Amino acid sequence: MSVPTPAQPAGDADLQAAFAATLVDEWARCGVAHAVVCPGSRSTPLALALVAHPGMEVHVRLDERSAGFTALGIGLASGRPAVVVTTSGTAAAELHPAVVEADLSGVPLLVCTADRPPELRDVGAAQTIDQTHLFGRSPRWFADPGVPDGASRGSWRSLAARAVADTTAHPYGPGPVHLNLPFREPLLGDPGRGGGVEGGRSGRGPWHVVAPGIVAPTEGVLSLLVDSAGIRPGVRGLLVAGAGCGSPAAVLALSRALRWPVFADPRSGVRLDEPGVIGAADGILRSGRFASAHVPECIIRLGGPWASKVVNGFVSAVGAGGTNVVLDPYGRWSDPQRTTSTFVRSDPTSFCLDLAGHLLDRHPPDAAADGEGPRARQGEADWWHRWCRAEARAWAAITAELSGGTERSGDGGPLTEPALAYRLFSRVPSEATLVVSSSMPVRDVEAFAAPRSRPPRVLSNRGANGIDGVVSTALGVAIGAPGPVVALVGDLAFLHDVSALVGSEGSDIPLIVVVADNGGGGIFSFLDPAAALDAATFDQLFGTPQSPDVAAVAAGFGWPVDDVDGGADPAGLVEALDRRLAGGGSSVIRVRLPCRSENVAVHHLLNAAIVDAIDAEEPAQQGRGS
Repeated sequence: MSVPTPAQPAGDADLQAAFAATLVDEWARCGVAHAVVCPGSRSTPLALALVAHPGMEVHVRLDERSAGFTALGIGLASGRPAVVVTTSGTAAAELHPAVVEADLSGVPLLVCTADRPPELRDVGAAQTIDQTHLFGRSPRWFADPGVPDGASRGSWRSLAARAVADTTAHPYGPGPVHLNLPFREPLLGDPGRGGGVEGGRSGRGPWHVVAPGIVAPTEGVLSLLVDSAGIRPGVRGLLVAGAGCGSPAAVLALSRALRWPVFADPRSGVRLDEPGVIGAADGILRSGRFASAHVPECIIRLGGPWASKVVNGFVSAVGAGGTNVVLDPYGRWSDPQRTTSTFVRSDPTSFCLDLAGHLLDRHPPDAAADGEGPRARQGEADWWHRWCRAEARAWAAITAELSGGTERSGDGGPLTEPALAYRLFSRVPSEATLVVSSSMPVRDVEAFAAPRSRPPRVLSNRGANGIDGVVSTALGVAIGAPGPVVALVGDLAFLHDVSALVGSEGSDIPLIVVVADNGGGGIFSFLDPAAALDAATFDQLFGTPQSPDVAAVAAGFGWPVDDVDGGADPAGLVEALDRRLAGGGSSVIRVRLPCRSENVAVHHLLNAAIVDAIDAEEPAQQGRGS
């Protein structure tokens, strides 16, 4: 927290207060409704203006890193930026991880760092660092307007409106904007005496409006894709849908028009119980026999990539001998394997609907629906149906294995990490949001969350793919989302972001944090060091088991806690989840699970069961895509 420095020259506190009040009023006109504020002295004018505005809901967080991710979560859930405010110095630097994630995930975020005035920079003043372009190339826009004065009054609303516009409508897509705002002492002023809030547009509209820059594909582009790239019925193709793929209905319309199956990441919203939707792609493609016999000639990637290395490897391999199309509304270069043959910049929903209509005009359903007719290649129907049959066999194997062979619902056996992902996804209400941590939870949900008719929305920080700030992100999602929020996190991710629990105890924010507790960093047990290193060295550097008890930590911060033994009382998860959903508010459910080495064995057995089920009906030898 800043300490006043009497030797510094006095500034116009009232003018600074009017400046801050004008910014906040303009942000509210632009649709900003939430601000996350960290305690600090230098940011006093802006903090007071935010609290005073009736259209702004203010959330106070002690830890700046947690505050950044809380604001990120609000933007992730709502599509509108939240303002996050810090004082000067290292407090501002603590926001960097959230800014990076907002950049790479395309999440709107308005970062406001208070700063010392120019005369206190580079002279050893306390709590002063170089905050100019502090976050490098991550922000969509950076501005340091200087200490407010009368000459700059006419620019205040423009500054505020542009900042919001660039978080949502920048040519590179949504992302963070950084305003570095220097204030001079004294910091307490009266906006009325400073000339009041600067006048805005009539009707309380925003000062600037930026028309959307995302375009629909032209007929020329559609014809080029059909004629040159081979995107048409009769071609053995796949759609791969990830987060940001557009409307699920539009994706399914294109899938039906092409008669191509669609790999549906849970974050895509397309993991629906519909023909042609492939949710078990990770398990299916572990069958080398099936994968080698079903190499597609064309793949269209819609939205972000899957977490699965198996799926991503299969998708990228098509680029060498087939057509690999990447669709992105902002033209971002998403091609880590450098195998993409065609990039398309277009709104994904418009692309899917327009291409589906274009195809149906050129290839009527009666000519292609069953793989017959002059335009359809022999075997088209087999291509579609073989993927559908593999999907059915995979889920039969998964549910049987997870229920211990006693039933087909997957709900009867002990809780393992795959079983936890399976049951949580099936149980979370359709109107809820499921926030999934990186590392093992996102992979388990991706591999073992069965399609359902009305799945919950699934969100995850997959820009930088880290566990940083996951509980804080979930807290922000719970603030910005319309329904309850359930978060699935590992024990290390939970402890890594434990400061998120401070100040939220006893709150009415509808957030249930489900902690998968396996005693350390589970994902590392699947990687090479687990086999190459001795057990002690591996645990020291990678497994990193922690001594704090997750349930005791949560209770110590004042959060209601349910402690579920996944082996002895697997039904306790559903009972606790239903009770907490009915009661509302914030709580933690700690689920004790098998140790990390047992978790590896469980995954191997489960994947082997899927492969056995696929191979049982798959011919031993088939030609490419036959």
